[in-house]
Amino acid sequence: MQINVQAGDIARIDRPCIIINLFEGVGSPGGATGAVDRALEGAITSLIGAGDIRGKWGEFTLVHTFGKIPAPRVLVAGLGKSGEFTVDRVRELSANIARYLRGRRITAAGTIVHGAGIAGLEVERCAQAIAEGALLGAYRFNRHKRPEADEAELDALTIVEHDHAKLNAVERAVERGVILAEATNFARDLSNEPGNMLTPTELAGRAEAMAREVGLDVEIHDRAWAEQQGMGSFLGVARGSAQPPKFIILRYRGAGDATPVALVGKGITFDTGGISIKPAQGMEEMKGDMSGGGAVIAAMGAIARLKPKINVTALVPATENMPGGNATKPGDVLRAMSGKTIEVVNTDAEGRLILADALCLAVREGMTPIVDVATLTGAMSVALGDVAYGVFSNSEALVARINDAAREAGEKCWQMPMFPEYKDLNKSNVADVKNSGGRNAGSIAAAFFLKEFVDDRPWAHLDIAGVDFYDKDKGVLVKGASGTPVRTLVNLVLDLAERPL
Repeated sequence: MQINVQAGDIARIDRPCIIINLFEGVGSPGGATGAVDRALEGAITSLIGAGDIRGKWGEFTLVHTFGKIPAPRVLVAGLGKSGEFTVDRVRELSANIARYLRGRRITAAGTIVHGAGIAGLEVERCAQAIAEGALLGAYRFNRHKRPEADEAELDALTIVEHDHAKLNAVERAVERGVILAEATNFARDLSNEPGNMLTPTELAGRAEAMAREVGLDVEIHDRAWAEQQGMGSFLGVARGSAQPPKFIILRYRGAGDATPVALVGKGITFDTGGISIKPAQGMEEMKGDMSGGGAVIAAMGAIARLKPKINVTALVPATENMPGGNATKPGDVLRAMSGKTIEVVNTDAEGRLILADALCLAVREGMTPIVDVATLTGAMSVALGDVAYGVFSNSEALVARINDAAREAGEKCWQMPMFPEYKDLNKSNVADVKNSGGRNAGSIAAAFFLKEFVDDRPWAHLDIAGVDFYDKDKGVLVKGASGTPVRTLVNLVLDLAERPL
């Protein structure tokens, strides 16, 4: 979808459909909606009076103009109560509108900046949210399906700003929104791709291609390199698969020799559970067990395009977790890059094993702070469902910054406890630590396992299990991979560039 900004009067825009809005309880519309109503000789006011348009949240009314204005259709979008209208709702509304127009095979539209000024919201933030929402809401993963005969996409959206003085600021905001949404959709593409098509080698190839396009430094390492680094924990997971593992490193250099921030992502391109094999039901979704790695890779692309003055390094260990004849067995002991030994009591707790060596590498290279992202535990879904992801950290200051970044993105997260008593869950009788503390406090035990490898530097772990895949469209979330938390990561890096931790 192409999104552009144009100064002018929405009533004069020649598009197959123009979009205006109405708050609940408004009997006589003003602003741009009022201008369109007057051009339509009071048709919208008449529909309000008849009760056909009420302005309720989620209400869409398509009005035909019969040649009274250049656009043949007007979509009146209900905004709900003005006191409840937020930037998040702008984003959600834009996503819902994009799907609504696509369902009616409307390929181009013009829109006003919904709610800006009227609800006390900044025009730039609303414009960015419209761009984000439209691209996120219109996303579909159809590359392996034949198109339907009458299928159409919303290919072009024009955002109309009546104030010429604000045009440049709105254009910059829209550009940022497009970058963030395109990065999220790139992460969705990676997570939605079937496991036979997105192997560790293919994931590395796509990361490299993106890096070359946006100007990131890229290193793709193989099994021999990982052996040289002493990454026994990572390689222990890779042993059961016929697919060779890859260790992906992306570097953005925007601040000279400054210490880089580390973004670490779990890259399990398919997870059977290994010898501790998963139930068959729902296993097909385990193609998305690399969603953390995909989010980190995609975030780096957006960071490179936005060019903040900061250094960032992404580390993504990528492998399958398979029950092959050479696979790691329950009871085996692995040695991580730091020298710490790990008793593997459950081979389905593999994500933390590959992250351990990535965290060790981040520490060895002096990166700080460190943020890792992973679909790590089913227990996270039990705790927070599909609404929020969990944040675990040894730094309250870093948690506060992540909360701010997530709030700006409209992505929900929740800090989980890291009381020292939980550490005992990972005690092993035969190694320095075991890789699973059992069912109780499973997500917290997993976070404490990761904490063993960060050397007490500022670190946060985002457990995105539960928010990585959805079974239906809702606002900016679409059926399939969500792309969470790409926009949070980018916002966090932009914030750290302005205000170092």
